[in-house]
Amino acid sequence: MNEAPKTSAEIHIERLMQELDPGSERYRVLDVAKRFKSSWVELGEQLLLVSRDKLFNQWGYSSFEEYCSREVRIKKPTAEKLTQAYRYLEKEEPALLARQGELKPLPDFRSIDLLRQAREEQNFPPEEYDALRAAVIEQDRSLPTVRKQFRDFSSARKEPAQTLAENCRMALSATRRLATILREVPDLPSTHDDNLTHLATDLENRLAVLLPTTESS
Repeated sequence: MNEAPKTSAEIHIERLMQELDPGSERYRVLDVAKRFKSSWVELGEQLLLVSRDKLFNQWGYSSFEEYCSREVRIKKPTAEKLTQAYRYLEKEEPALLARQGELKPLPDFRSIDLLRQAREEQNFPPEEYDALRAAVIEQDRSLPTVRKQFRDFSSARKEPAQTLAENCRMALSATRRLATILREVPDLPSTHDDNLTHLATDLENRLAVLLPTTESS
């Protein structure tokens, strides 16, 4: 079977590796990055080390973001998800890390990051967190499935007033945009503009009631 053609990122990384000591930390990170798809946990661990110890400064880069984009060829949001997902596994799922060689495939790092968000940022109730954890770790659900479950749980936990306020904000924004567009259309009755003005005022008043301490605009 013919091997898949190498990506430009893989070619770039291999060229850099040829110039480095195979025993160096910099070489090791690039070697893991080249195998990113099958070893995201390793890459997350290595990038966490590079970020924490500011090794990128020793290698001629002014920031972790610059190092990731220019040398490892991954974007900052991806690097953040990788490091946060690894840190989360290290803290919450050490047994999973210990078994990583047995898991085929590993849970997607983006699914792990959603699990981290559920625990650390959104404080999911235990039953919802456990259900999401089961989907990610035990049932090996796909990323789209995990995302949907995460969003469903998040939406269900929103306060009714918060949901209504978000809807009013979107409606107000759409009303203002429509009013601006219609003013550029010639020969339209002024009643259209008046109606939109009244609607915008009504929505602003509703937002002021829903969010009395927050500017409605």
